[in-house]
Amino acid sequence: MKKPFRFFKWKAFKDLSIFDLYEIMSFRQNIFSVEQETWYKDADGLDLNSLHLLGKNEDKSLIAYLRLVEPKLNFIEPSLGRVSVEEKFRGNGLGRKLIKEGIRKSLIIYPNLDLGISAQLYLEKFYNQEGFRRVGNTYEEDGITHIKMVLENE
Repeated sequence: MKKPFRFFKWKAFKDLSIFDLYEIMSFRQNIFSVEQETWYKDADGLDLNSLHLLGKNEDKSLIAYLRLVEPKLNFIEPSLGRVSVEEKFRGNGLGRKLIKEGIRKSLIIYPNLDLGISAQLYLEKFYNQEGFRRVGNTYEEDGITHIKMVLENE
């Protein structure tokens, strides 16, 4: 039996091909707009100064994604955003691998900084298990309850 996940690849925005960019935008739209039934401006300007983590399967289709946003753009600390796994690939640990890789890369690039995330409230326990801690109160973002969480760099 083949495993659905094959590899992760980091790319700066300037290194994304037109195909990569189209695939990312389509992937995010399917998850955040269609699946979650929210309407928001995906092209928020943060992609330009982010590193993009693409998780590919055996046929090199995008099945997992996140972006690592530079410090002082979204939060004071660098942050993970648009964390997403294609629905049919959830529940097999891919989301956890995705987050661990995001944390690993952040520690390399920003070794003395904490790491933030704007997490949907229902995922608080998931992120707690990776060391993130809730900071502040809940807030609404695009019609979904979120919390800010921070992974302290010790």
